Amino acid sequence: MRFAAGLLLCLASLAAQEKKDDAKRPIPNPTNLKVLKATTGAEVTQIMRTFTAGLGVQCSYCHAAGNFASDENPKKATARRMIQMTARINSEFPDGKMLVTCYTCHRGEAEPRTAPEAKAGL
Repeated sequence: MRFAAGLLLCLASLAAQEKKDDAKRPIPNPTNLKVLKATTGAEVTQIMRTFTAGLGVQCSYCHAAGNFASDENPKKATARRMIQMTARINSEFPDGKMLVTCYTCHRGEAEPRTAPEAKAGL
């Protein structure tokens, strides 16, 4: 019993150390950027987090597994067009602010709704 408890403690310690090592590892600079205006891995990571929140999806929704630079997944081309569309719309506002984002239409869902849900009793 002591051996099993000791083994579990050791494994938990190793797992925690691996997570700590991952946190220290620098994020590599991005490659194959065609639309994003980012230069560092940290910038791309932050942008991608807003996309995952806006669409309610994970990285593999648009990216090929294990190869973020790959254009193999056709949803990546769609994402690029959507990024260009929101940039174009935002550029037309006179105040220069970003008023339209992925979340504007998607509301945390992969497919945006094109009409509000019908209310019961109306």
